[in-house]
Amino acid sequence: MSRPCVLVFAGLDPSGGAGVQADIEAINAMGAHALPVITTLTVQDNDRVHAVYPVDAGILREQVHVLCKKFRIAAVKIGITGSKDNVAVIVETIQQLRQPKPDLPVVLDPVLASGHGDALAREDAVGMIRPLQSQATLITPNLPEAVRLCAGETSLAAQAVQLLECTSHVLIKGGHGQDEKITNTWFSRAHEQSWQWPRLSGGFHGSGCTLASAIAACLATERDMQAALLLAQSYVNASLANAYSIADGQQIPARVTHPLQEVS
Repeated sequence: MSRPCVLVFAGLDPSGGAGVQADIEAINAMGAHALPVITTLTVQDNDRVHAVYPVDAGILREQVHVLCKKFRIAAVKIGITGSKDNVAVIVETIQQLRQPKPDLPVVLDPVLASGHGDALAREDAVGMIRPLQSQATLITPNLPEAVRLCAGETSLAAQAVQLLECTSHVLIKGGHGQDEKITNTWFSRAHEQSWQWPRLSGGFHGSGCTLASAIAACLATERDMQAALLLAQSYVNASLANAYSIADGQQIPARVTHPLQEVS
């Protein structure tokens, strides 16, 4: 038995709730294998980020050179990048991977801050990821991120128009809203669809990482975008419904303790 590989660029969360550990668990649960390249070391717990330390871009370049030479990359997932130099390496890597595979799916989770608003980069976070937006197949901003990426625009439809100027698909996540249910809306140049999910009580650490990685894994296993979005959201909802506590504060999604259910 073999599994497709997802190349992951993400930060290391020592609490084990978000970042690269969330990516690895979600990708594995969805039937693919993660190749994790750590872009940033962080000082954080399950609630707050206290410091960020970008990894040297030369180390990233060495890692991806070895990985891309050995493994067939079926998808790429991008979380926090750490620095403009790291972004340049990621863009370069995607362009090289797309020479033999022009339709390589790339999922960009534009993590601009932690759930509590803590900075995750020492540079201008929005400006730093701009080059990645044109490389992404799908961008997955939450409501505050969509506003920042679109220079203060608050209309979802107008945000979608702006974001679709440089990418093919956008999933705007409604977890930061105030409605009784969470509404996630998918926009493409030819399609729009919304899904509603129950708003569960409490806070969760790493839900955005989990969703983006699950989608990337679904795309790596050759599901189409609509099927990938639906299955990944269903998986995340189940992970949150079964979340567990490790301390006071945000809970950890149970990404590996329940069976994967295909959704029709």
